[in-house]
Amino acid sequence: MFEWFASPEAWIALATLTALEIVLGIDNIIFISILVGRLPEHQREFGRRVGISLAMLTRLGLLFSIAWVMGLKDPWFTVLAQEISGRDLILIGGGLFLLFKSTHEIHNSLEGVEESTEVPAVAGLASVLVQIAILDIVFSLDSVITAVGLVDHVSIMAIAIIIAVAVMLMAAKPIGDFVDRHPTIKILALSFLILVGVTLIVEGFDVHVPKGYIYFAMAFSVSVEMLNIRMRRKAAVPVKLHKQLGD
Repeated sequence: MFEWFASPEAWIALATLTALEIVLGIDNIIFISILVGRLPEHQREFGRRVGISLAMLTRLGLLFSIAWVMGLKDPWFTVLAQEISGRDLILIGGGLFLLFKSTHEIHNSLEGVEESTEVPAVAGLASVLVQIAILDIVFSLDSVITAVGLVDHVSIMAIAIIIAVAVMLMAAKPIGDFVDRHPTIKILALSFLILVGVTLIVEGFDVHVPKGYIYFAMAFSVSVEMLNIRMRRKAAVPVKLHKQLGD
């Protein structure tokens, strides 16, 4: 199972796949960070860790059910000359859910509509974890299929997934805190999720969208917003006169 340890090519594949899994996990981190931000302060860290742990378990579960996962690519039925597979249905359903949830979160952020504080915290936590679990399945499916296409050894795929999730665990809180401090970043992140949702729906209809274009657009938008945040921070600092009038 671990005979690849002596192969330099296998280690290169592991590094490549790990980096790819981390990149593919960015969407997951953003979604989890936004959802747990609606939880009470004392539940956020728990919700964040459970959500990311669910992502790892989902990925590993799909990985070790590899025959079933690959079978999802086989057509199940045809609609208007378009073959639809199990993978397509999951991508389309996940994309629609992501569109709905992102639009709902943007509406709440802009209109100031907050969930009632009378709702028990346990119910809120359960609702958030269910939503995270649903999107984990969608994001994990694409991640596992990508891994299978790049690497032959299941052990390499599993190690790459575990390392990527460990990085996600370390990055999730700083990202979540940063998003909470900057409302414009939250809206930008939700806009990214709408873009991801549309991409999932389109790919569900077998129209391939190069991920490089999407991630470049995201990186460019974030870079511009970072400059805006820095300019606003400088403008907010009161000007200190080093010389008093008449000195």
